[in-house]
Amino acid sequence: MYDLVIRHGTLVDGSGQAARPADVAVKNGRIVEVRPGIDGEAAETIDATGRIVTPGFVDIHTHYDGQVTWDDLLEPTSGHGVTTIVAGNCGVGFAPVRPGQEEWLVQLMEGVEDIPGTALHEGITWGWESFPEYLDQLDRHRWSMDVAAYVAHGPVRAYVMGDRGARNEPATADDITAMARLVREAVEAGAMGFSTSRTLSHRARDGEPVPGTFAAVDELDGMARALLDAGGGLFEVVPQGLEHDPDTMRGELAMILDLAKRSGLMVSPLLLQGMGAQPGWYREALDMIGAATADGARVAAQIAARPFGMMLGWASYHPFSLRPTYRQLAGRLPYEELLSELQRPEVRATILGEADQAPDPALRFDGIPMLFHGSWPSIFAMGSPPDYEPTADRSVAAIAEREGRSAQEVAYDLMNADAGTSFLMFPLLNYAGGNHDAILEMLEHPDTVSGLSDGGAHCRMICDASIPTYLLTHWARDRTRGRKLGIEQVVKMQTSDTASLVGMHDRGLVTVGRRADLNVIDFDRLTLGFPSAADDLPAGGRRLLQTATGYDATIVAGAITRRYGRDTGARPGRLVRRR
Repeated sequence: MYDLVIRHGTLVDGSGQAARPADVAVKNGRIVEVRPGIDGEAAETIDATGRIVTPGFVDIHTHYDGQVTWDDLLEPTSGHGVTTIVAGNCGVGFAPVRPGQEEWLVQLMEGVEDIPGTALHEGITWGWESFPEYLDQLDRHRWSMDVAAYVAHGPVRAYVMGDRGARNEPATADDITAMARLVREAVEAGAMGFSTSRTLSHRARDGEPVPGTFAAVDELDGMARALLDAGGGLFEVVPQGLEHDPDTMRGELAMILDLAKRSGLMVSPLLLQGMGAQPGWYREALDMIGAATADGARVAAQIAARPFGMMLGWASYHPFSLRPTYRQLAGRLPYEELLSELQRPEVRATILGEADQAPDPALRFDGIPMLFHGSWPSIFAMGSPPDYEPTADRSVAAIAEREGRSAQEVAYDLMNADAGTSFLMFPLLNYAGGNHDAILEMLEHPDTVSGLSDGGAHCRMICDASIPTYLLTHWARDRTRGRKLGIEQVVKMQTSDTASLVGMHDRGLVTVGRRADLNVIDFDRLTLGFPSAADDLPAGGRRLLQTATGYDATIVAGAITRRYGRDTGARPGRLVRRR
């Protein structure tokens, strides 16, 4: 008697090999048979006729560090075929933490990842000081998927150096020794590796760059040695200059690649296409990485499978949030009433006729609307289902020119569509040239890995937790503006490739002996839904969500966690510790 048999499906097994007909049998959370025509009874059978069967997706770049302490469902990520997540990216996290330092870590996460601080305060029940104690706390939870975490540079530096660490003062030899001890203990307790951020765009709520931004080579080497002493692990790093400064990024990447060569560790720098004067710089970066791996370094650059930017709408950041009338209405009306008020012609006319107020310097993101007004050629109507590779004629500027209206009028009216629930797309990276060709080059490079979903983060800016579905729908099926990818390649990118990168060799492939983390997908009707807003975080915090249809079943350790897009209530997910 099997626990579960999936019959008559087309298997895309995560290896990159050609899809083939096969049944899959599961017993005690493991795959025990993979072949056509499996005989024998099962407690549960799924008829996968006309469906593809894949491994569960492994998302290596999320920021659910706080949310995993209060939320066992972990949406929106759980709705996109993901069965394992890794938190603790970008040098931010919640352990280690000295008693009384919790508020500072919340402000750091809020500033870097735009997660509402009120939600973190309300949701997190603190009960740890060290990183091993944090993992022990998580070990008592059960979720809809498996959870793992890196130990992050920011909290480690602040724990050891206090205000000196938070202010990015140079670390002494004693500081480095103390930090290395904490990192070693974290990895020995089960952390998947170490993360650090060096980009100037990552700042705490008070505007201070994330601790570790200016760490010297001896400090980074100390963290690398700590990983080695603990048996290894991934070294994830966000380079300086990543967004718009290739000259700085060139030196950063050379330093990172030298660290990879010296240490022998697997190093994963983030890489995106800039939108400035050197949009082709990513090719030079890929060449540098390729040369380093040919010389024996172990490097996998994390790249994003779609444009990296923001969604603009009344529920998120938008061009009119500094207008006096909007601020007055938003300050006193519930969200639904605000949307209704913004539909009134006289309110529209008043807001469009006003000048922006000065942003509040005490609010980390209050000045964002100032970016939008000069960027109308790069801001697009999203469409429904959302189009992340729009043509130039769909920009706000192009629509305004065709219709003889101002760009601000067009933007206001586009956001007011569907009773005010619509969004605009504003790509800040990965869309120079107005197409996905650069993304395609990065996706296909042998020394890259698909990441950067940022699940759980940037709650009012993006919902890139849906990237696993986008890889399937856009890249393997729907793309019309250029070459597509094979379904086998796309599945491999987010299963065996990501799992093996972080050392999870028990999953990512549909083969005998692996964990029974699986998806049954109606590939022909797989559809990415339009983003929506929900005020469902603790303390009423807002986040953007995005659903998908076409996932017939998602299975974690042999238990069906989602059927036809709905949560079953099963919670087989547990903490994954590095072995």
